[in-house]
This record gives sequence, C-alpha cells and structure tokens, in this order.
Amino acid sequence: MEASTQALKREISAIRTGRATTGLVEHIKVDYSGVPTPLNHLANVSVPGAKYLLIQPWDKGIIQDIVKAILRSDLGLTPSSDGTVIRLNIPPLSEERRQELIKLVHRKVEEGRIAMRNERREAADELKHLEKDKEMSQDDLKMALNKLQKLTDSFVLGAGQMGKDKETELLEV
Repeated sequence: MEASTQALKREISAIRTGRATTGLVEHIKVDYSGVPTPLNHLANVSVPGAKYLLIQPWDKGIIQDIVKAILRSDLGLTPSSDGTVIRLNIPPLSEERRQELIKLVHRKVEEGRIAMRNERREAADELKHLEKDKEMSQDDLKMALNKLQKLTDSFVLGAGQMGKDKETELLEV
C-alpha cells in the first residue's frame, strides 16, 4: 500500500498546475545513447521563479534531446534553449483546463484506491489461507483482518487527502 501511495504521489505531482515545480518534468524520459533515462538523471532542474523552470544539462550535447522529450510529453509546454540551459515558462491555466485536470486527479486517486484495495484483498486471502492451514486461529484471523481493514482505510483516506490538496492547488489562480 505504501508503494501504491508513492506511485500516486508521483503521478499527481506530474500534473501541471499554474505554478512551477520540479515534479512536472521528473517523469520525462530522454533518449540518452539509446537508453530512456529520467530527466533528473541527466540535468539539474530548478525553480528560480514561480512561473518557470530552469533545466541545466550536465552534458550540453543532449540539450536538443531534452527539448524533443519535453515537446513529446503531455505537458503542453514549449521549451526555449540558449545552448546551455533550457527554460520552461508555465502559462496560467484556463478554467476549462483546470476542470479537466481536476477530473484527471480524481481518476488517478481512484486508481490508487483500487490498487490499495487489491493489496488488501491479496493480504486477506493470504491470511485466510494461513487459517485454513491451521497456522492461525479464527480469532487471530478476525483480529488480523480488522487491523488490515483499518490500515487500508488509513491509506485510502491519505490518497483522498492527496487528491483534495492537488485539487485545491489547481483551483488557485
């Protein structure tokens, strides 16, 4: 469930808001010597201002590859390069785009919740198998299933809170 939470956090941070964050570009894969490599392994990504990102590649020869990868991504941003650094201006979001992104956040949160519930189901099946093999008593099974449900509820609640926080961030003008 912790892994599902971390995956959800990464996916939600990659959704663009009106503010610049390094999480917007960390998931972008750049073709570096024929190997898809995460952007943050090839360059320093910084946020010098609230409305733009600065990408400084460690190898100046891959600037065009980074620009192409950003253009291919679904961010909808146009990078500008001066040969040594890449700047990404973050334009303000329209109200229609904000609503689309909120729907996307809701969908990602629900996918995260489903993944967590699947983990709960697998763990419950394993516990029931232990009880069936007489390695666990029925009372222990019942207590373990209750603890598992409480744990799942807390993770699902955390996922919902992440979604609400992102929604609030998207609605800020």
